[in-house]
Amino acid sequence: MTERICEVRRLGLVTYEDGLKTQEAAVEARKNDTLADTLLLLQHPHVLTLGRGADPNNILIDEDSRAARGVELFKIGRGGDVTYHGPGQVVGYPIIDLKPNRCDVHRYVRDIEEVMLRVAKDYDIDAARIPGLTGNLGRRRKAGRDRCSHSQMGDLARFRFQR
Repeated sequence: MTERICEVRRLGLVTYEDGLKTQEAAVEARKNDTLADTLLLLQHPHVLTLGRGADPNNILIDEDSRAARGVELFKIGRGGDVTYHGPGQVVGYPIIDLKPNRCDVHRYVRDIEEVMLRVAKDYDIDAARIPGLTGNLGRRRKAGRDRCSHSQMGDLARFRFQR
């Protein structure tokens, strides 16, 4: 098997809109084979994203309060519900050609989960998969329980990591 290289680009604090444009440009460049596999690492100012399946009732702040706090709102074409991103939360966007040995997207997401679990462990965070929610991780609760809170670590279509 040929060793593959994934370049990491640390972009710092980037607005959601600019981050999305950067992702889209990277995806096109990867499709055209003018960009190597790349992991974009960045942070966003306070923003809520609403996926295709978003329920507006899950936005727990009214529009005036959200605007007063400078929290942007974006409707996005990905799946999911309402997701928060903000300063101090590292977001990773893998731009990777899954061919030839990663064409099973479910397996790929499980592999990313495993990487995130190992990173969490390196930071002494006791994280775990959430049964039935592929691509979502949570912190293991105290007192030996294995239940996790979905909102504590987030989903891995794009992954985010916050201590």
